[in-house]
Amino acid sequence: MNKKSNTLFFILGATIFNIIITVLLFIILILLFTRFIIPVLPEQYHVWGFPVIFIAAIIVSFFAYRFVLNQLMKRFPLEKYFSPLFSNKKIHP
Repeated sequence: MNKKSNTLFFILGATIFNIIITVLLFIILILLFTRFIIPVLPEQYHVWGFPVIFIAAIIVSFFAYRFVLNQLMKRFPLEKYFSPLFSNKKIHP
């Protein structure tokens, strides 16, 4: 396999990883919300829980994705295996 196909598979795998992390965090936060927060929260505020949990799951998964990617970049020389997405070639008219 060449660098371009490695890059494509890496992006595909990273996207699937990010989606799985987001879904797992959403499920965990929903379970924690229904178990611990709903019993003590007034009923009129229950509606706000799910949108807040959804946004929190996206934000936390973004930071988890960045952390894992930074650790991967520290451990392995990624430029050896992947081609850059954007080149630095200057376009002359």
